[in-house]
Amino acid sequence: MAGQAPEREPWRAPVISASSATFKAADPLTRLRQFRGRVRYLLARPLTPYLLILGAGFLLLVLGLSMVFSSSQILAVRWGLPTYFFVMKQGIAVGLGLVGLVLFALMPVKLLRLLVYPVMLGVMGSLVLVAIPGIGKEVGGNRNWLDLGLLQLQPSEFAKLALALWAADLLARKQKTHMLDQWKHLLVPLVPGTLLLMLLIMLGGDMGTTMILIAMLFGLLWTVGAPLRLFAATLGIAVVACTALVITVPHRMDRLACIGVTQPDPNVNCFQALHGLYAFAAGGPFGSGIGAGVEKWGQLPEAHTDFIFAATGEELGLVGTLSVLGLFAALGYAGIRVASSTKDPFVRYAAGAVTTWIMAQAMVNLGSALGLLPIAGVPLPLFSYGGSAMLSALCAVGVLLCFARSSPEAKAALSARSSNSRFRTVLNRVLPGRTTGRGAARPKRRER
Repeated sequence: MAGQAPEREPWRAPVISASSATFKAADPLTRLRQFRGRVRYLLARPLTPYLLILGAGFLLLVLGLSMVFSSSQILAVRWGLPTYFFVMKQGIAVGLGLVGLVLFALMPVKLLRLLVYPVMLGVMGSLVLVAIPGIGKEVGGNRNWLDLGLLQLQPSEFAKLALALWAADLLARKQKTHMLDQWKHLLVPLVPGTLLLMLLIMLGGDMGTTMILIAMLFGLLWTVGAPLRLFAATLGIAVVACTALVITVPHRMDRLACIGVTQPDPNVNCFQALHGLYAFAAGGPFGSGIGAGVEKWGQLPEAHTDFIFAATGEELGLVGTLSVLGLFAALGYAGIRVASSTKDPFVRYAAGAVTTWIMAQAMVNLGSALGLLPIAGVPLPLFSYGGSAMLSALCAVGVLLCFARSSPEAKAALSARSSNSRFRTVLNRVLPGRTTGRGAARPKRRER
């Protein structure tokens, strides 16, 4: 308002004498405090989660497409295909996924809740079709694909989104009726529904996606505030079940034996894990440059899918891998901010589940490439080659954007940005008094 002094940003130091200002400006501790204050101020702004999700997702997409092209062109030539074959297919998936992202991001939260059960039933029906011999297509030893002619779809990738939305709606309705205080209502039908999804996925042999669903289930229980004893008991059952699934399948035991392997062993087949480490070692601090990696020439299998992070480490070096980690950290922080700052229980639970999904899948993929976890065969979200994984991940980002812009503070900030856009400012300068909209200046009518 007129007559009032402009508000001072919280990170700026107060006005003091010249000698003291010179001393404080040269003081590293003061500069550090001012920097921390500025970072806290920027992180506390209502649009920060929205912009972080948008920016980190876009950068991961661009960097991922670059690495898919670089790491897949040799394989394409070996198969007699154009060098741009895989990146072209990935680009089509990104285009379709961006359409889903925009639709989910612009969708009201109430409409999103109406789609929960149609999405869940559609995913379960697709998983049943995959399990039927002759309909489901087998790729890499697992039958978890549907061949739709021009498009091959993996329904298990969309089971993550279906579980996040269905479980969030279920828990939100139970919280409204004060039923979450009883452990029976907390676990039923959440746990049986998740187990049914996992059973349908395991019929196709997709152990990696099953592990992500387990992580999402525990993330939901943690967000709800389940008692520690119940949480520990559920975790114990999950560990026993996963151990049984690993022990009963020989190739899963072989993958478990490759954790921490750094030298060739004739008794253990860890060729992929070893060459993933070789790729990181060859990259050094700054890498060999995009397109100059040598492991993709046949030494590193699945360099454009499961081990794309190793290919990134070879061509972009430590700087490139840390950049990827930083982008995922920003995406995870924004998702946690969305889940913790809302008063809507559905938004809180769904945002927490989606964030757990993206972060857990990224950790499993990165841990496999670094030799810290067994090779699970899960793609790096928004980065690896894979149409179904890219579609589901972009839809998940759209859901997070929908939640990030649904708060009253974010809506007010977005409306203020649109009303104070640069185009309108330029138009005011060129044509003063001619802008339209609320609060726009109008020319006074000349009296006759």
